[in-house]
Formats: sequence, structure tokens, C-alpha cells
Amino acid sequence: MPSNLIIRDRCFDWGQRTYLMGVLNVTPDSFSDGGDFNSVAAALIQAKTLVAAGADIIDIGGQSTRPGAAQISVAEELERVLSVLQVLRKEINAPISVDTTRALVAKASIEAGADIVNDISGGTFDLEMLPTVAKLNVPIILMHIRGNPETMHQLTDYQDLMGEIYSFLARQIAAATDAGIEPEKIIIDPGIGFAKNYEQNLEIFRRLRKLTKLNCPILIGPSRKSFIGRILNQPDAKARVWGTAAACCAAIFNGADILRVHDVKEMRDVSLVADALVRQSPHRD
Repeated sequence: MPSNLIIRDRCFDWGQRTYLMGVLNVTPDSFSDGGDFNSVAAALIQAKTLVAAGADIIDIGGQSTRPGAAQISVAEELERVLSVLQVLRKEINAPISVDTTRALVAKASIEAGADIVNDISGGTFDLEMLPTVAKLNVPIILMHIRGNPETMHQLTDYQDLMGEIYSFLARQIAAATDAGIEPEKIIIDPGIGFAKNYEQNLEIFRRLRKLTKLNCPILIGPSRKSFIGRILNQPDAKARVWGTAAACCAAIFNGADILRVHDVKEMRDVSLVADALVRQSPHRD
């Protein structure tokens, strides 16, 4: 795996510590915080709060990807994302990723100051995505999914879950490099909750290390998700903080490099302790 990645003068030194991606949904309908930050003023306050709490990356999304979410138009996604991004970029120095499956939105966002493209389709929904990211010369996060957010809950019949996730990601890594994206700029995500049922989500955590053979940094997004709600019998997504903490711990112990989370302050404490326990510190015997 590449040893590091420089994004906006910040060095992501893979394997040395866990990095935190703070979620900023500028949508009215995301599953746990829809409508909370879909004004520019509220989004700016939240972005600053996330950075102050220890977020290494801010991830802006204008299209909800919760199960059953309907697609919005490109124009609406652009308006949501760019109105926030243009203000944020002047106010915060942290790297910003844009959570989109559309090449047009990715291009406009990078031109407006975003640094990373986070594509839940792994570059499969829009065939222009990988060539566009190659031209923009920015990192991309490739996630595993089946179907789309409207249909994915019906597509959980796998013969070999981890084998199929591995094969999909291997294919998309190859497609990305063939399109001209440098290998060290590729991050992978197994897609917790995306065309995965309860048992399959748990299996991903247990067998996450299988994906380290792909030689890319691994991002995992367990934050507040329904599998945690089921374990805790907790319907309120915002009340799943400590369940999320346990999942984050498991992810770190099994090879995750980046955690995509809503509750950055709490997960920073979790990742600091988990890193001290599991990663080899150069300062100790």
C-alpha cells in the first residue's frame, strides 16, 4: 500500500493512525440528520464544529443515499453542494470531499475547492466519473454497492459476500488506473449498509482484513447505521453514538484507515485509544 497521501498540504500517513471523515449532509432527507444542515449558515457552523472536534476531512453530500432515497436532478445537487462548498472553502483549511456519483458534480465541486471525490457507486453510475477524476488529478473513494439507494435493500443475495466485494473493488481499482487515476490516490470502502443486510454488515467488520490485499487505504462508514440500531433496539439514529464507537473500534482493529462518522468528537477519543492499543507506536519499546 502507498505509505502516504498529500491532500491540501496535509499528509495522510497510512497505518500510523486512524483518520476521521466528518459527515456534512446538506440534504433535507438523510437518514439521521436530514434537514439539520441544509442551509449555508448551519452547514458552515457544523463544518467548523467538526474540524474543531478533530475531523481530518469534511465530506459534503447533496444527494441522500439512505435506503429508498429518490434521485434529485443534477441541477439541484449542484445548487445544494456548491452553495455550501463555496462558503466553506474560504473558512476552513481541512480537506473537503464531495459525496457524489455524478461526474458533472464532481468536476464543479473540485473547481470550487473540494479535494476528494467520494463515489458510493465506485465509478459505475456515471461512466464519465473515472476519466473526469483522472483529469482533475484528485483522490477518489470507490465504494461497493449493488443497485442504487432506491433498490439496494432488495439486492442482498450473495454467494460469497467478501469475495464479491473484493472482486468488485479490484475491478474498479483497475478501471480507475486504466482511466489514468494514480494508484496512490485510490481509497476503498466496502459499503456498510449498501445492499447489505444485518448479518452481512457484521461479517464485513469481522473479515475486513481481506480487503487489505487490495493495497489501498480502507474507509469504513458505520456511523449511526441501522445494524447498530437493531443491536441496541434504538430507533433514534442520533442515540447510536456508543454503538457506533464499538463498530469504529472493531473497524480499526481489523485494518480500517479512515472512519466516516457524524460524531467526530466522540470518535476521536475512540480512535486515539484504539490506535494506542492496536498500532505499533514508534515512540515505545
